[in-house]
Amino acid sequence: MKDIPVHTKLREVFTDIIKGEVVKRAKHELGWNGRDVSLEFIEALGEHGYVPMIVQDVSVNAGERAPAFYLENGTAYFGWVFWEKFSSLRLRKLFGSVVRNRKGDWAIQIPAQRKTVIYVNMQQKTEMDIDHPSGI
Repeated sequence: MKDIPVHTKLREVFTDIIKGEVVKRAKHELGWNGRDVSLEFIEALGEHGYVPMIVQDVSVNAGERAPAFYLENGTAYFGWVFWEKFSSLRLRKLFGSVVRNRKGDWAIQIPAQRKTVIYVNMQQKTEMDIDHPSGI
């Protein structure tokens, strides 16, 4: 049996991470045989409809969320861009990772004011319960 080329193996792994059907989308180290494959992951994100944006430019309304990945130091964090509700009058838009900290809050939080690039798939925007965002 012939070995599958490394490029093909990487694409399969990336597809599993991006789709989240076989592999849970959470925190993923982007290393392969001792090298950082973040650029290859970004290419795969583009092939699956994810585009680079900042949180401020993500078009979601209160009660909606869009899937996104944040890359930092060879690690990809999956999360959502959504509006966090503090009260009926106070909301804030942010990227919140599905990975949590010890307090149970989003380990990675990127508010709309920050110019940090994330990769968002607007075609997969869905509704969410704004009163119970912990379910995201």
